[in-house]
Amino acid sequence: MPIDRGPIDRRGPINPGPIDGRWPKPSAEPAPVGPTARVTLSSGFSRRYTGGRREFEIAAKSLRGVIKALDQMYPGLGEHLEEETTVAIDGQIHDSPGYYQQLRDGSEVFFIPKLEGG
Repeated sequence: MPIDRGPIDRRGPINPGPIDGRWPKPSAEPAPVGPTARVTLSSGFSRRYTGGRREFEIAAKSLRGVIKALDQMYPGLGEHLEEETTVAIDGQIHDSPGYYQQLRDGSEVFFIPKLEGG
């Protein structure tokens, strides 16, 4: 007879936010499969959201895939990347990037904090 374990929460893990001002380290970085992009965050952004880690090798075919992979590693990071950064892909700055923009194997992706002011 199966054991009743109660209702299942299908929302996935809930991001508790920074612990003592630091984001938790990911449990394991998935090994890249397929085309990979070299992803770099600014130093300030990486201090706030990834515990200081700035560079990543991400298997993704599009910018959206890169953001999704980083969000899986650091829950909540994807939203910050979409709202708070401009993206440079292979040296071209995209103020309003198409999230389904195709990346080539070896693409360099830089997330740059947006400038605010008046």
